[in-house]
Amino acid sequence: MIKRTLISFIFFASLAFAKSQSFIQAYQDRVNQISQANINSYLQEFEALGVKRTGTTQNTNAFNWIKNKYTSFGYSTSDFFEHSWTASGLSSKNLIVTKTGTLYPNKFVIVCGHFDSINGPGTNDNGSGTSIILEIARILKNVSTEYSIKFIHFSGEEQGLLGSSRYVSQIVNGTNPKMDIKLVINLDQVGGLATKANTKVYHDKDQANPASNNAAAAIAVQELANCTLLYSPLGVDFDPAESTDYVPFQQNGEIITGYWEYEGGYNNPFVHTANDLLVNMDPVYVLNVGKSAIGSVQHFSVAAKTVLAVNEASKILESVQFYPNPAKNILNLKIDDSIKDFKFEITDMSGSQVLINEENKIHIDISRLKSGVYVGTIISNNKRITRKFIIE
Repeated sequence: MIKRTLISFIFFASLAFAKSQSFIQAYQDRVNQISQANINSYLQEFEALGVKRTGTTQNTNAFNWIKNKYTSFGYSTSDFFEHSWTASGLSSKNLIVTKTGTLYPNKFVIVCGHFDSINGPGTNDNGSGTSIILEIARILKNVSTEYSIKFIHFSGEEQGLLGSSRYVSQIVNGTNPKMDIKLVINLDQVGGLATKANTKVYHDKDQANPASNNAAAAIAVQELANCTLLYSPLGVDFDPAESTDYVPFQQNGEIITGYWEYEGGYNNPFVHTANDLLVNMDPVYVLNVGKSAIGSVQHFSVAAKTVLAVNEASKILESVQFYPNPAKNILNLKIDDSIKDFKFEITDMSGSQVLINEENKIHIDISRLKSGVYVGTIISNNKRITRKFIIE
């Protein structure tokens, strides 16, 4: 994300927001399909691709890595559009993957984020947003939606929103009539800080010119906040929309909003440096932001409200708790009696496993582990639940 210059404002969201927007169980069931293992893997692979400065081989490698992920999810060549562009002496590509809606195939919910980076691998800014977009696309691949969804991965964001600006001028406005966009949702720098609790997320609120789209954007950002409160464990604050890939859309009169980390945020010391690494961020926070994003994309695209079956085991697994937190010497697992066979693993914040396959134990010896932040994962019947905890 380009460094923001405006001072943020805080607006405390409450559960009262959610009362006007109904909880939909099918949406929650799909939200629960987001995988911490996938998030961790995406972040690790993204980081390993190196510094993805626009126009470099590493940037092209990242583009191809993202495209290959969609192929593995079952998207086909006909779903892909590679938008090549040149600006400010740089050449790169945006990747656009379209999922066609059933009732409004020519009206689009755009879910976007950039994959380029500067000075470092950009695991937070913006491997985090990239990873969430991939999980949304994977989970919704075979889910019916009334509106079409475009999953867009932009390059050139760090050099001045180059990829998104060219997409709007050349593609959105390059059709006759111009592309019909319902809403643009951007995910940028949503990785949090490893040393923080990361319990809130910023939603970006349009207050800029032209003012003609601000009223509709205000309704959209409140609905986005509702989805966060309904489908994720996160609280919500708002900040002004600025300096990321929805800006060219906003200037074009489209309705925009987005996600941005709360902790760190304006003062994250790692972004745009060689230390923008997985070890300095919170992958569980990425998962929780992803839960909101999956709920919100279903809401705005009007996804099917029924599923063929509800996996009760997944719901029971979601109730697992770790205590005490922070812990010292022993970590206890509060787990439903109906779960008889399970395994427990611990990884550190770099993604390395430090405790593997403790079977059917609810009192875990952590005395040999160093103080710090860890991620615990319970696996049962091929389902996973992940919680972050701290060792004193």
